[in-house]
Amino acid sequence: MMHQISSSPFNNAVEKLASLPGIGNKTALRLVLQLLNREGFEIEEFGKAFVDLSNQIQYCNSCFNISDTETCSLCSNTSRNNDVICVVENILDVIAIEKTNQFQGKFHVLGGIISPMEGIGPNDIKIPELIERITNTKPKEIIMALSTTMEGDATNFYIYKKLAHLDVEVTTIARGVGIGDEIEYTDELTLGRSLLNRIPFQNTLSLR
Repeated sequence: MMHQISSSPFNNAVEKLASLPGIGNKTALRLVLQLLNREGFEIEEFGKAFVDLSNQIQYCNSCFNISDTETCSLCSNTSRNNDVICVVENILDVIAIEKTNQFQGKFHVLGGIISPMEGIGPNDIKIPELIERITNTKPKEIIMALSTTMEGDATNFYIYKKLAHLDVEVTTIARGVGIGDEIEYTDELTLGRSLLNRIPFQNTLSLR
């Protein structure tokens, strides 16, 4: 355990930052010391940003992306294609795909993938909402853009089977994204090409 300074507010700030994934005690200590070198109003603005994050941020009622309003800016954008929905694992994947400038459809954020080892089943993520959305809005194509891991593939297959009775084409991004890769860490050029060169999901079943 790191030696603590005899200041409860200081130690509390370090403890809260250190609780975030990927930030240990040493990094948290350095960050808090950096903040102490700022003017008081800057520290207050820093804190207010996180209070606003808690009080004002919500999730889109359609795609479950982060939003300031009930419907996010992507879903409410009338210039985007309603006939194509790209299914992703998390919000970081939305950001990664948007950076490619190769996709002009809508998104659906599952909020995770099926993982029996972690106790995550289909009803623990936004799969029922996806099925209901597709049933109601009748898009022409669903792009599966999940991580190319065993769990990602299992989630793809589960959704594909659930959509079998609906008149919708299910595609998947091309394997330019390497096996085991997560979408958010794939470079923009590779991800963009994988989106453009997507293939029917049923073509991947022969590889199983």
